[in-house]
Amino acid sequence: MTSNSVDVLLVGGGAMSTTLATLLKQLDPTMTMMMVERLDGVAKESTDGWNNAGTGHAAYCELNYTSIGSDGKVNIDKAVNINAAFEVSLQFWSYLVEQGLMPSPQEFIHRVPHQSFVWGESNVAKLKARYEAMSAHPAFKEMQYTEDADTMKEWMPLVMQNRQIDGPIAATRVAHGADVNFGAIARNMTKYLEGLENFELSVNTDVKDLQKNADGSWDVTVEKEGALSKVTAKFVFLGAGGGALPLLQKSGIEESKGYGGFPVSGQWLVCEKPELVEQHYAKIYGAAPIGAPPMSVPHLDTRIIDGKKAILFGPFAGFTTKFLKTGSFWDLPKSIKLNNIKPMLSVGKNNMDLTRYLISEVRQSHKDRCESLRQFFPDAQDKDWKLAYAGQRVQIIKQDENGGGKLEFGTEAITSKDGSLAALLGASPGASTTVNTMISIIERCFKDRLSSDEWQAKMKVLVPSYGESLVENTDLLLSTRERTLTTLNLKP
Repeated sequence: MTSNSVDVLLVGGGAMSTTLATLLKQLDPTMTMMMVERLDGVAKESTDGWNNAGTGHAAYCELNYTSIGSDGKVNIDKAVNINAAFEVSLQFWSYLVEQGLMPSPQEFIHRVPHQSFVWGESNVAKLKARYEAMSAHPAFKEMQYTEDADTMKEWMPLVMQNRQIDGPIAATRVAHGADVNFGAIARNMTKYLEGLENFELSVNTDVKDLQKNADGSWDVTVEKEGALSKVTAKFVFLGAGGGALPLLQKSGIEESKGYGGFPVSGQWLVCEKPELVEQHYAKIYGAAPIGAPPMSVPHLDTRIIDGKKAILFGPFAGFTTKFLKTGSFWDLPKSIKLNNIKPMLSVGKNNMDLTRYLISEVRQSHKDRCESLRQFFPDAQDKDWKLAYAGQRVQIIKQDENGGGKLEFGTEAITSKDGSLAALLGASPGASTTVNTMISIIERCFKDRLSSDEWQAKMKVLVPSYGESLVENTDLLLSTRERTLTTLNLKP
């Protein structure tokens, strides 16, 4: 068996691994790295442009990022934190563009207004309360609200075209929302990395096992074209999307105990008819059906992928036991261990609404899906839309304080106590907050090096707001936003 030794081994060639590798190479160009990807190229699973909604999740339009308490007050804390995290991504992408390390912004990001649209007295009241709470915060001060049908016709022509208005309707809008091609970002980062010394990309390479050494390093067994080899790494990052959980379990680290995964598949209706595509330019989110997971909040999206425009509607959720789009039906059964079976059974028992919802989604026909679409776009014709399959999302199941289980719908970074291994689990907001999440991994796993004056100074160059809170320092948030919106051509 051949062997290789590196400072950093990155498993998976998606948004997470490519971002972490780029950050670390900026901090220390001499660091030796290897990225392994099981497919024949990078960014072909959840990171690929057609496998996600491309929403630069800034909490402008996603109603599930705010909640209303029993006292009627809207809690915007999660929205503010997600917004700040996306701003960190925008800062790093701006740096890469300014340094010529990424191509023109129009190759990976476009300004597409983020809007929310609801109907019915209860939903309108909730949206108005959400707007009042959010627009009072500097991060969302540019949010607009309307209950006027003529204004909505300007904001969303297809949605309002021939709509029968038999009750209250309302909408909000933030003009500088973004449509992001995360696949293009990952591929361009990889192209940059491959031009550097001490970086190797190995595709068609599958990780078979991980073993911890006495000195804290890891021996990782990989298979390529039927041949096994060993990679010894001081630090291992598992950024393999849905495939990260099985690998985390193989690592055997204490922090992996109790974690399970609940896979949810997604489908889109896609329209590429030019005369329709040109009439819609927004990402419009509605309210989620009762029992639906947050990732299934319906939305009608402008997508711009590799210069081509389309409209997506969905997602329509489904269930499969695969953890990856190209995975195995044995992924879920094989992930059940003695240390996580109780949390997983507990989640199954306590989420029957979700189970019923997924069953109803799977049973839908093309006609059924188009009926859902017509709630947003009344004139939609079945023949103008085709079904496309999105990437797999593996929602986190973790042990709760009572020894049972809870289903998490966010993104979570897990690191070993000694900082030699890290893994990224979960789904939305996912890629939008990648930079912020990868910086948190650097803080936990490269703590000593990051404390040096050299790395601190470099981090401030990569992300000017580093070390300060965009949530608390709103003046910094607004000045940062001015720079990124200008650099990335996102200004209205």
